[in-house]
Amino acid sequence: MQFPTQNVLVLIFSFFVFVQSPNAQTIDIGEVVGTGGDAMLLAVESSDGGLLDVARRAFSLHGGYKLTTKDRAAFVVGIERASGSSVMLTIGSGKPYVEQLRKTVPGSDLQNAALRACDLVVKATLKIDGFFAGKLAFVGKQRGISEIYTSSLLFTGVRALTADRSLVTGPSWSPDGSKLLYTTYYKTGFPDIYMIDLRSNQKKSIATFKGLNTGARFSPQGNRIAMSLSGTGNSEIYISDLQGRNLKRLTTNRSLEASPSWSPDARRLVFTSDAPGKPQLYEISVNGGPSRKIPTNISSYCSEPAWNPVNSEIIAFTAAVGGGFQIAIYDFKTRKSTILTSGASSVEPTWTNDGRHLVFTERRNGRTRLMLLDTETKKVSALHNPNFGDASSASFVY
Repeated sequence: MQFPTQNVLVLIFSFFVFVQSPNAQTIDIGEVVGTGGDAMLLAVESSDGGLLDVARRAFSLHGGYKLTTKDRAAFVVGIERASGSSVMLTIGSGKPYVEQLRKTVPGSDLQNAALRACDLVVKATLKIDGFFAGKLAFVGKQRGISEIYTSSLLFTGVRALTADRSLVTGPSWSPDGSKLLYTTYYKTGFPDIYMIDLRSNQKKSIATFKGLNTGARFSPQGNRIAMSLSGTGNSEIYISDLQGRNLKRLTTNRSLEASPSWSPDARRLVFTSDAPGKPQLYEISVNGGPSRKIPTNISSYCSEPAWNPVNSEIIAFTAAVGGGFQIAIYDFKTRKSTILTSGASSVEPTWTNDGRHLVFTERRNGRTRLMLLDTETKKVSALHNPNFGDASSASFVY
């Protein structure tokens, strides 16, 4: 059986927000004019070339904007250095130009401050959360060795978080970005789940049971972990506390269950099961009970589900299409699936905090790269240069 990626699903089957600050201002823009198609026309200005490059790159990733000149823009954004690691943000519009917002935005460094300022622009103009100042965790492969890495969304500040020198998969952030779950083979030669505390750099085991321990995901509140364990024979879905204890088994089947993903209210899980013969998506209450097949009706192979953190009616997943794999979404309201990508194989979707964009892995010519997808416009942007090496299995946190 051939599977799309060497991630949690493959391992199992092959073996058996941005939060707006309280004092942030929101512009009442009324009827939006000056848009390019579905994209809002935006001009960005700065006397600092570095800040200008950061802001322009950020907005160019967002499918809701199209960069243009000041005379054609619906809004003009100004970002200038302020004291320390802060920037001064201005937003204005109109002819003659009228300044509508002026705010000092702090950050962990100047780039972070600029990205947070850009996020405030998104909130003010599109009325949705920005995601530019978020962080990535991913599997990076350098010189043939895979480790867990972290970086900004713009792929700056890249650093290796592990030194396992072994197969590692499936990093998953805690909601507050202080911890990270992942699966590693480094001690036993079999997949075990570990948690890294980024504040102390301490690593502890969460699930090292006999068999396969994979697919760990924090609940939206950060107080529980869902995972797939095969200690009883075949892989089943479990929930535990943050120490990996007080296990609660949710599925009991002869099939293989993998890749759990939490609903935004933490009441349900979506997961992959090969009960129909090939992987399909199922959902189940975290209180237990029967699971229900999700009628994606788009492919004989559906896997790697990711529940939208903003809209509980939407699930992203990987589907086998035309001899390759593509990113799709399923809408519970319409009971319809939509393929969002085309061309190179696209796998491993994970949502950003705005519920509109997805980070996914593109597989092309034997290489993997992280990409950003706007689910509304289907715009796809590369997040890093291929010279970095292979990158896959992203997790995003704001």
